Amino acid sequence: MGEQRQRFNEDFKKQTVKYIQDQTKSVPEIATELNISSSTVHKWLAKYREFDNESLANPEKVRQLEQQLKEKERENQLKERALADLQEELAILKKALHIFSKEKN
Repeated sequence: MGEQRQRFNEDFKKQTVKYIQDQTKSVPEIATELNISSSTVHKWLAKYREFDNESLANPEKVRQLEQQLKEKERENQLKERALADLQEELAILKKALHIFSKEKN
């Protein structure tokens, strides 16, 4: 005979969805960790997606997410400036290499 199906209560499912949302791991990694199939976990995520929407309704959570967004934007600006500086330095070095590599008569 086949294996008996595992049954999980609603609270466990909601806690699992919250755990997934709090982690940086992928769904298959977490499913393996909990010994549950990935497809089952994906179904729970689809079913309890509103769980995530409730947390977004919290003004404190919104402020926190906005702060994180601002920090990431600042980081991106710094990285873009650094990249532009490096590109300019590379262009200068290429020109210098071209000038100094010419044969002198």
